[in-house]
Amino acid sequence: MNKILKIKKLTLKTKNKTLIDSISFDIEEGEIFALVGESGSGKSLTSLSIMRLLPDAIKITSGDILLRDKSLFKLPEYQMQKVRGKAIAMIFQEPMSALNPVMSVGEQVAEVLRLHLNLKEGKIEDKVISLFDEVGIKEPKQRYNSYPHQLSGGQKQRVMIAMALACEPDLLIADEPTTALDVTIQAQVLSLLKDIQKNRSLSILFITHDMGVVSQMADKIAVMRYGQIVEQNSADKFFSNPTHPYTKQLLADVQIVKTQKEITTNQTLLEVRDLKVYFPIKKGLFQRTVSYVKAVNRVSLSIPKGKTLALVGESGSGKSTIGGAILRLLDITE
Repeated sequence: MNKILKIKKLTLKTKNKTLIDSISFDIEEGEIFALVGESGSGKSLTSLSIMRLLPDAIKITSGDILLRDKSLFKLPEYQMQKVRGKAIAMIFQEPMSALNPVMSVGEQVAEVLRLHLNLKEGKIEDKVISLFDEVGIKEPKQRYNSYPHQLSGGQKQRVMIAMALACEPDLLIADEPTTALDVTIQAQVLSLLKDIQKNRSLSILFITHDMGVVSQMADKIAVMRYGQIVEQNSADKFFSNPTHPYTKQLLADVQIVKTQKEITTNQTLLEVRDLKVYFPIKKGLFQRTVSYVKAVNRVSLSIPKGKTLALVGESGSGKSTIGGAILRLLDITE
């Protein structure tokens, strides 16, 4: 395969500290390359180096980054602006802060198309609606005129993905793209990215601290710690035969749940039977109840002593309401 991106001995420093110390890796066409490490290890700084968006206080002191064998560091800024969004696109961790709150989401994607592609104005809206449909936004034509605050977290992240895909980039950088999302929405977004990568033969640099996500997504993996890459391998070899002690610890932390000694007990510690929590909808001058929001509707569950029950669901599904009802912080509907 052809290498789309090469990072060669990249070193970043502030006045008094080395932040990234001579890291190197390659990303091939059609490959998902995961850059893994804890917070502060240098993952996001690496992605900002690729985009040449580093803060002024951080300097590239040595090394190079090549896109299709052309140095990004040697490009003048006006040429680098053409690279950003067109050849290399980026999805950020928190879509709400990345989107403009006073512009419709459709117009924000359209702005990217106007900047990079020579499309007639009439074609731009059609292209945006097509992108919204591709990333799984329901009723894409109606959503064109929606504002960020009118969308859920998952929908906002889908808009960011549509924006990143707008100009058909060669490389997509996904920096912790699902961290701020509910677990069910996270799974949907990861599946979407995987499908798009296959359909478009797209290369992805996937930045994360979540080894479970890495196991689902990556073809190759590099582990960063304290600004250095301590291990790099194919996904199969990485999970079957890790070599660095830090990598082994990361994998052990993920697998610890599987290796804990089973506690066998038949004693039920907590039981919830047909729990209902309805919130009244009141209208009119006298605030009469006209209907109810059924936040929790006939939920039953039990927790044995010494066991852990995971209550999973997207925002608004009723998880916190159940907890509040158990603690008698919310009134139970009889």
